[in-house]
Amino acid sequence: MKPPKTDTLFLTLRLFSETGGIEKVCMAAGKALYELSGEQVNKKVKIFSLYDETDEVNPIYFPAQVFLGFGKQRLKFLLAAIKQGSNSRMVILSHVNLLTVGFAIKLFSPKTKLFLIAHGIEVWRNFPRWKKMMLAKCDQILPVSDFTKKKMMQLYNLPEEKFTILNNCLDPFLPPAQQQPKDENLLMRYGIDANDKVLFTLTRLASNEGYKGYDKVIQAVHSLRAKYTDIRYLVAGKYDAIEKKRVDDIISRLGLQDHIILTGFIADEELAAHYALADLYIMPSKKEGFGIVFIEAMFYGKPVIAGNVDGSADALDNGNLGILINPDDTEQINNAIITVLENKPAFIPNLQHVMNKFSYPVYKQNLRKIIG
Repeated sequence: MKPPKTDTLFLTLRLFSETGGIEKVCMAAGKALYELSGEQVNKKVKIFSLYDETDEVNPIYFPAQVFLGFGKQRLKFLLAAIKQGSNSRMVILSHVNLLTVGFAIKLFSPKTKLFLIAHGIEVWRNFPRWKKMMLAKCDQILPVSDFTKKKMMQLYNLPEEKFTILNNCLDPFLPPAQQQPKDENLLMRYGIDANDKVLFTLTRLASNEGYKGYDKVIQAVHSLRAKYTDIRYLVAGKYDAIEKKRVDDIISRLGLQDHIILTGFIADEELAAHYALADLYIMPSKKEGFGIVFIEAMFYGKPVIAGNVDGSADALDNGNLGILINPDDTEQINNAIITVLENKPAFIPNLQHVMNKFSYPVYKQNLRKIIG
Protein backbone atom coordinates (compact mmCIF):
# COMPACT_ATOMS: atom_id res chain seq x y z
CA MET A 1 0.00 0.00 0.00
CA LYS A 2 1.28 3.45 -0.91
CA PRO A 3 1.68 5.95 1.94
CA PRO A 4 -0.42 9.14 1.76
CA LYS A 5 1.07 11.88 -0.37
CA THR A 6 2.99 14.58 1.46
CA ASP A 7 4.52 17.83 0.32
CA THR A 8 7.67 17.46 2.42
CA LEU A 9 9.54 14.58 4.01
CA PHE A 10 12.24 15.63 6.50
CA LEU A 11 14.73 12.83 7.20
CA THR A 12 16.90 13.09 10.32
CA LEU A 13 19.34 10.98 12.23
CA ARG A 14 18.26 12.22 15.64
CA LEU A 15 16.30 15.10 17.17
CA PHE A 16 15.31 14.38 20.75
CA SER A 17 17.32 11.46 22.18
CA GLU A 18 20.53 13.53 22.46
CA THR A 19 21.39 17.20 22.78
CA GLY A 20 23.84 18.92 20.47
CA GLY A 21 24.19 21.53 17.78
CA ILE A 22 22.88 19.38 14.92
CA GLU A 23 19.94 18.20 17.01
CA LYS A 24 19.05 21.85 17.73
CA VAL A 25 19.24 22.61 14.01
CA CYS A 26 16.91 19.70 13.25
CA MET A 27 14.35 20.68 15.88
CA ALA A 28 14.17 24.23 14.55
CA ALA A 29 14.01 22.99 10.95
CA GLY A 30 11.25 20.49 11.81
CA LYS A 31 9.21 23.18 13.55
CA ALA A 32 9.64 25.57 10.61
CA LEU A 33 8.72 22.93 8.03
CA TYR A 34 5.61 21.97 9.98
CA GLU A 35 4.50 25.58 10.33
CA LEU A 36 5.23 26.33 6.67
CA SER A 37 3.18 23.31 5.61
CA GLY A 38 0.20 24.75 7.46
CA GLU A 39 0.36 28.02 5.57
CA GLN A 40 -0.87 26.41 2.35
CA VAL A 41 -3.94 24.20 1.96
CA ASN A 42 -3.27 20.49 1.30
CA LYS A 43 0.43 20.74 2.13
CA LYS A 44 1.61 18.18 4.66
CA VAL A 45 4.94 17.33 6.26
CA LYS A 46 6.33 14.10 7.69
CA ILE A 47 9.43 13.88 9.87
CA PHE A 48 11.31 10.58 10.16
CA SER A 49 14.15 9.98 12.64
CA LEU A 50 16.47 7.00 12.37
CA TYR A 51 17.68 6.87 15.99
CA ASP A 52 14.83 8.39 18.02
CA GLU A 53 11.84 6.45 19.27
CA THR A 54 8.43 7.79 18.25
CA ASP A 55 7.41 8.53 21.83
CA GLU A 56 10.48 10.74 22.35
CA VAL A 57 8.95 13.54 20.27
CA ASN A 58 8.73 16.93 21.98
CA PRO A 59 5.36 18.33 20.85
CA ILE A 60 6.33 21.95 21.49
CA TYR A 61 8.24 21.79 18.18
CA PHE A 62 5.66 19.89 16.12
CA PRO A 63 2.80 17.48 16.87
CA ALA A 64 3.42 13.78 17.37
CA GLN A 65 1.19 12.98 14.39
CA VAL A 66 3.82 14.14 11.88
CA PHE A 67 6.75 12.36 13.57
CA LEU A 68 7.94 8.78 13.30
CA GLY A 69 10.98 7.37 15.09
CA PHE A 70 12.58 4.13 13.98
CA GLY A 71 14.70 3.32 17.05
CA LYS A 72 17.85 2.43 15.05
CA GLN A 73 15.99 0.01 12.75
CA ARG A 74 17.93 0.97 9.64
CA LEU A 75 16.21 -1.26 7.07
CA LYS A 76 12.76 -0.27 8.26
CA PHE A 77 13.79 3.40 8.11
CA LEU A 78 15.21 3.00 4.61
CA LEU A 79 12.13 1.30 3.19
CA ALA A 80 9.71 3.72 4.84
CA ALA A 81 11.73 6.72 3.67
CA ILE A 82 11.80 5.48 0.07
CA LYS A 83 8.04 4.85 0.08
CA GLN A 84 7.16 8.18 1.68
CA GLY A 85 9.80 10.13 -0.23
CA SER A 86 8.58 8.80 -3.56
CA ASN A 87 5.16 10.26 -2.69
CA SER A 88 6.54 13.66 -1.66
CA ARG A 89 7.23 16.82 -3.61
CA MET A 90 10.51 17.27 -1.78
CA VAL A 91 12.79 15.47 0.64
CA ILE A 92 15.13 17.30 3.00
CA LEU A 93 18.11 15.40 4.42
CA SER A 94 19.40 16.70 7.74
CA HIS A 95 22.84 15.08 7.37
CA VAL A 96 25.11 13.79 4.64
CA ASN A 97 24.97 10.32 6.24
CA LEU A 98 21.43 10.13 4.84
CA LEU A 99 22.62 10.74 1.30
CA THR A 100 22.24 7.09 0.29
CA VAL A 101 18.57 7.20 1.34
CA GLY A 102 18.03 10.40 -0.63
CA PHE A 103 19.69 8.93 -3.70
CA ALA A 104 17.45 5.86 -3.52
CA ILE A 105 14.39 8.12 -3.37
CA LYS A 106 15.65 9.97 -6.44
CA LEU A 107 15.98 6.67 -8.34
CA PHE A 108 12.34 5.76 -7.65
CA SER A 109 11.02 9.31 -8.03
CA PRO A 110 13.27 11.57 -10.16
CA LYS A 111 10.77 14.46 -9.90
CA THR A 112 11.10 14.62 -6.10
CA LYS A 113 13.29 17.57 -5.16
CA LEU A 114 16.19 16.62 -2.89
CA PHE A 115 17.74 19.07 -0.40
CA LEU A 116 20.73 18.42 1.86
CA ILE A 117 21.61 20.44 4.97
CA ALA A 118 25.41 20.57 5.28
CA HIS A 119 26.79 21.41 8.73
CA GLY A 120 30.57 21.21 8.93
CA ILE A 121 33.31 18.63 9.29
CA GLU A 122 31.10 15.82 7.97
CA VAL A 123 31.32 17.41 4.48
CA TRP A 124 34.82 18.90 4.71
CA ARG A 125 36.61 15.74 3.58
CA ASN A 126 36.97 14.44 0.04
CA PHE A 127 34.29 11.85 -0.68
CA PRO A 128 34.79 8.73 -2.81
CA ARG A 129 33.53 8.93 -6.38
CA TRP A 130 30.23 7.13 -5.68
CA LYS A 131 29.36 9.56 -2.89
CA LYS A 132 30.24 12.58 -5.04
CA MET A 133 27.87 11.21 -7.67
CA MET A 134 25.09 10.99 -5.07
CA LEU A 135 25.87 14.50 -3.84
CA ALA A 136 25.52 15.84 -7.38
CA LYS A 137 21.96 14.41 -7.49
CA CYS A 138 20.84 16.88 -4.80
CA ASP A 139 18.79 19.70 -6.26
CA GLN A 140 20.01 22.08 -3.57
CA ILE A 141 22.65 21.93 -0.84
CA LEU A 142 22.00 24.12 2.20
CA PRO A 143 25.31 24.81 4.00
CA VAL A 144 24.93 26.46 7.40
CA SER A 145 27.85 28.81 6.74
CA ASP A 146 29.71 30.48 3.92
CA PHE A 147 32.82 28.57 4.99
CA THR A 148 31.12 25.21 4.45
CA LYS A 149 29.76 26.36 1.09
CA LYS A 150 33.22 27.37 -0.17
CA LYS A 151 34.80 24.20 1.20
CA MET A 152 32.25 22.01 -0.60
CA MET A 153 32.56 23.93 -3.87
CA GLN A 154 36.32 23.42 -3.73
CA LEU A 155 36.18 19.72 -2.80
CA TYR A 156 33.38 18.56 -5.09
CA ASN A 157 33.60 20.89 -8.06
CA LEU A 158 29.93 21.81 -7.76
CA PRO A 159 28.47 25.02 -9.25
CA GLU A 160 27.66 27.88 -6.90
CA GLU A 161 24.01 27.89 -7.95
CA LYS A 162 23.59 24.47 -6.31
CA PHE A 163 24.19 26.10 -2.90
CA THR A 164 22.02 28.34 -0.73
CA ILE A 165 23.39 29.30 2.67
CA LEU A 166 20.95 28.68 5.52
CA ASN A 167 22.47 29.97 8.75
CA ASN A 168 21.39 28.26 11.95
CA CYS A 169 19.05 30.04 14.34
CA LEU A 170 18.35 30.45 18.02
CA ASP A 171 16.09 27.84 19.57
CA PRO A 172 12.63 29.47 19.69
CA PHE A 173 12.23 28.07 23.21
CA LEU A 174 15.57 29.26 24.56
CA PRO A 175 15.12 30.40 28.18
CA PRO A 176 15.10 34.21 28.37
CA ALA A 177 18.07 36.17 29.63
CA GLN A 178 18.22 36.67 33.38
CA GLN A 179 18.14 40.28 34.54
CA GLN A 180 18.66 39.49 38.20
CA PRO A 181 22.09 39.16 39.89
CA LYS A 182 24.25 36.08 39.44
CA ASP A 183 22.66 32.92 40.81
CA GLU A 184 23.88 32.42 44.40
CA ASN A 185 23.48 28.64 44.20
CA LEU A 186 25.70 28.43 41.12
CA LEU A 187 28.30 30.73 42.70
CA MET A 188 28.41 28.41 45.71
CA ARG A 189 28.42 25.29 43.54
CA TYR A 190 31.51 26.41 41.63
CA GLY A 191 33.28 28.40 44.35
CA ILE A 192 33.07 31.62 42.34
CA ASP A 193 32.80 35.12 43.80
CA ALA A 194 30.21 37.44 42.25
CA ASN A 195 33.02 39.87 41.33
CA ASP A 196 35.31 37.29 39.72
CA LYS A 197 36.13 37.66 36.03
CA VAL A 198 34.52 34.61 34.45
CA LEU A 199 35.26 33.19 31.00
CA PHE A 200 32.75 30.64 29.71
CA THR A 201 32.78 27.85 27.13
CA LEU A 202 29.89 25.45 26.48
CA THR A 203 30.83 22.44 24.37
CA ARG A 204 31.26 18.69 24.38
CA LEU A 205 34.70 17.63 25.63
CA ALA A 206 35.54 14.62 23.48
CA SER A 207 38.85 12.83 23.01
CA ASN A 208 38.18 12.46 19.26
CA GLU A 209 37.63 16.21 18.81
CA GLY A 210 40.77 18.23 19.29
CA TYR A 211 39.64 21.46 17.75
CA LYS A 212 37.40 23.32 20.21
CA GLY A 213 40.26 25.36 21.67
CA TYR A 214 39.41 25.20 25.39
CA ASP A 215 42.94 23.93 26.08
CA LYS A 216 44.26 27.13 24.48
CA VAL A 217 42.01 29.17 26.77
CA ILE A 218 43.34 27.26 29.78
CA GLN A 219 46.85 28.29 28.67
CA ALA A 220 45.60 31.88 28.39
CA VAL A 221 44.26 31.77 31.95
CA HIS A 222 47.71 30.61 33.08
CA SER A 223 49.29 33.58 31.30
CA LEU A 224 46.75 36.10 32.61
CA ARG A 225 46.31 35.04 36.22
CA ALA A 226 49.10 37.36 37.39
CA LYS A 227 47.22 40.31 35.86
CA TYR A 228 43.79 39.03 36.89
CA THR A 229 44.10 37.07 40.11
CA ASP A 230 40.31 36.70 40.16
CA ILE A 231 40.03 35.13 36.68
CA ARG A 232 37.96 31.95 36.44
CA TYR A 233 37.23 29.73 33.43
CA LEU A 234 33.99 27.76 33.37
CA VAL A 235 34.07 24.88 30.86
CA ALA A 236 30.61 23.35 30.60
CA GLY A 237 29.42 20.26 28.78
CA LYS A 238 29.58 16.48 28.72
CA TYR A 239 33.03 14.90 28.67
CA ASP A 240 34.45 11.44 28.14
CA ALA A 241 36.92 9.91 30.59
CA ILE A 242 39.95 10.19 28.30
CA GLU A 243 39.43 13.89 27.58
CA LYS A 244 38.59 14.66 31.20
CA LYS A 245 41.91 13.15 32.28
CA ARG A 246 43.82 15.08 29.60
CA VAL A 247 42.28 18.38 30.66
CA ASP A 248 42.74 17.60 34.36
CA ASP A 249 46.42 16.87 33.68
CA ILE A 250 46.84 20.26 31.96
CA ILE A 251 45.13 22.03 34.85
CA SER A 252 47.31 20.22 37.39
CA ARG A 253 50.54 20.84 35.46
CA LEU A 254 49.79 24.56 35.25
CA GLY A 255 48.57 24.80 38.85
CA LEU A 256 45.16 26.14 37.84
CA GLN A 257 42.93 24.07 40.12
CA ASP A 258 41.50 27.27 41.66
CA HIS A 259 40.88 28.90 38.27
CA ILE A 260 39.36 26.22 35.99
CA ILE A 261 35.98 24.59 36.63
CA LEU A 262 34.67 21.67 34.55
CA THR A 263 30.93 21.64 35.19
CA GLY A 264 29.86 18.60 33.20
CA PHE A 265 26.43 18.51 31.57
CA ILE A 266 24.19 21.56 32.02
CA ALA A 267 20.41 21.15 31.88
CA ASP A 268 18.49 23.52 29.61
CA GLU A 269 16.72 25.12 32.55
CA GLU A 270 20.10 26.20 33.99
CA LEU A 271 21.52 27.52 30.73
CA ALA A 272 20.51 31.17 31.17
CA ALA A 273 21.84 31.24 34.73
CA HIS A 274 25.23 29.92 33.59
CA TYR A 275 25.52 32.55 30.88
CA ALA A 276 24.64 35.15 33.52
CA LEU A 277 27.76 34.14 35.48
CA ALA A 278 30.06 34.95 32.57
CA ASP A 279 31.85 38.14 31.57
CA LEU A 280 32.54 36.75 28.12
CA TYR A 281 32.07 33.65 25.98
CA ILE A 282 35.16 32.22 24.29
CA MET A 283 35.67 29.21 22.04
CA PRO A 284 38.61 29.52 19.60
CA SER A 285 37.54 26.51 17.55
CA LYS A 286 39.18 25.48 14.27
CA LYS A 287 36.51 23.16 12.83
CA GLU A 288 33.19 24.74 13.69
CA GLY A 289 30.53 24.42 11.02
CA PHE A 290 28.68 27.39 12.50
CA GLY A 291 28.53 27.38 16.29
CA ILE A 292 25.04 27.78 17.76
CA VAL A 293 26.64 28.43 21.16
CA PHE A 294 28.00 31.72 19.82
CA ILE A 295 24.60 33.09 18.93
CA GLU A 296 23.19 31.79 22.22
CA ALA A 297 25.92 33.68 24.10
CA MET A 298 25.13 36.84 22.13
CA PHE A 299 21.42 36.38 22.83
CA TYR A 300 22.36 36.46 26.51
CA GLY A 301 24.33 39.67 26.01
CA LYS A 302 27.82 38.22 26.30
CA PRO A 303 30.88 39.46 24.39
CA VAL A 304 32.11 36.62 22.18
CA ILE A 305 35.60 35.57 21.08
CA ALA A 306 35.83 32.93 18.33
CA GLY A 307 38.24 31.51 15.76
CA ASN A 308 38.54 33.02 12.29
CA VAL A 309 39.31 29.89 10.25
CA ASP A 310 35.93 28.13 10.14
CA GLY A 311 32.16 28.70 10.20
CA SER A 312 32.40 30.69 13.44
CA ALA A 313 32.78 33.79 11.26
CA ASP A 314 29.17 33.39 10.06
CA ALA A 315 27.88 33.20 13.64
CA LEU A 316 29.73 36.44 14.48
CA ASP A 317 28.60 38.11 11.24
CA ASN A 318 32.23 38.29 10.08
CA GLY A 319 33.32 40.13 13.22
CA ASN A 320 30.43 42.59 13.43
CA LEU A 321 29.05 40.82 16.50
CA GLY A 322 32.26 39.71 18.23
CA ILE A 323 36.02 39.28 18.06
CA LEU A 324 37.54 36.84 15.57
CA ILE A 325 41.08 35.65 16.26
CA ASN A 326 43.57 33.11 14.94
CA PRO A 327 42.80 30.08 17.14
CA ASP A 328 46.44 28.95 17.02
CA ASP A 329 47.84 32.32 18.11
CA THR A 330 48.06 32.36 21.91
CA GLU A 331 49.02 36.04 21.94
CA GLN A 332 45.87 36.95 19.99
CA ILE A 333 43.76 34.90 22.39
CA ASN A 334 45.35 36.59 25.41
CA ASN A 335 44.98 40.08 23.92
CA ALA A 336 41.34 39.48 22.97
CA ILE A 337 40.49 38.42 26.53
CA ILE A 338 42.27 41.48 27.95
CA THR A 339 40.55 43.78 25.45
CA VAL A 340 37.10 42.56 26.51
CA LEU A 341 37.79 42.47 30.24
CA GLU A 342 39.15 46.03 30.16
CA ASN A 343 36.11 47.43 28.34
CA LYS A 344 33.31 44.90 28.49
CA PRO A 345 30.41 47.27 27.61
CA ALA A 346 32.01 48.07 24.24
CA PHE A 347 31.81 44.41 23.20
CA ILE A 348 28.29 43.51 24.28
CA PRO A 349 26.59 42.50 21.01
CA ASN A 350 23.63 44.42 19.66
CA LEU A 351 20.63 42.19 20.44
CA GLN A 352 18.54 43.57 17.60
CA HIS A 353 21.36 42.79 15.16
CA VAL A 354 21.53 39.25 16.55
CA MET A 355 17.78 38.73 16.21
CA ASN A 356 17.67 40.23 12.71
CA LYS A 357 20.14 37.58 11.56
CA PHE A 358 19.59 34.54 13.76
CA SER A 359 16.10 34.54 15.26
CA TYR A 360 13.75 31.66 14.52
CA PRO A 361 11.29 33.81 12.52
CA VAL A 362 14.14 34.94 10.25
CA TYR A 363 15.25 31.30 9.82
CA LYS A 364 11.70 30.27 8.93
CA GLN A 365 11.43 33.08 6.38
CA ASN A 366 14.76 32.08 4.81
CA LEU A 367 13.66 28.45 4.61
CA ARG A 368 10.38 29.49 2.98
CA LYS A 369 12.31 31.27 0.21
CA ILE A 370 14.41 28.16 -0.42
CA ILE A 371 11.75 25.48 -0.57
CA GLY A 372 8.95 27.53 -2.15
